[in-house]
Amino acid sequence: QVQLVESGGGLVQTGGSLRLSCTASGRTFSSYAMAWFRQAPGKDYQFVAAISDSGSDTYYPDSVKGRFTISRDNAKDTVYLQMNSLKPQDTAVYYCAAAHDSPLNYSATWEYDYWGQGTQVTVSS
Repeated sequence: QVQLVESGGGLVQTGGSLRLSCTASGRTFSSYAMAWFRQAPGKDYQFVAAISDSGSDTYYPDSVKGRFTISRDNAKDTVYLQMNSLKPQDTAVYYCAAAHDSPLNYSATWEYDYWGQGTQVTVSS
C-alpha cells in the first residue's frame, strides 16, 4: 500500500508559477512510476505529466509542454510539478498517482494503482 499526499496548490494570477509536491509513504517510492493528473469541474481526468521510476524519462501532453516540469527526489519520497506561465485553463484539482508496474501508456489513468486526495489550483485572469 502507498499513501500519497499532495501539497502546494493555491490561487495564482495568470502568468504566475506554483510548485506542487506529492510525498509518498508505505512501499519503496523509487520503484514506482509517478504522474500528475488534473480534473476541472464537470470534466474528465486529464494527464499532465509523468516520470519513470528512475526519473530518467518524463512525459507531457502538448497543453503543458514547455510550461510544466515533473521531477522526483527518491531520497525524499517526493515528486514535484513545477508549473510556470499558468493560464486560467490550468485551473483544476491536481492529483498525483503511482504505478507499481512501469506503464505502457503513461497518460492512462488505469495504469496507476494509488492516488492522492488532490490539491486545488486556481488561476485567475
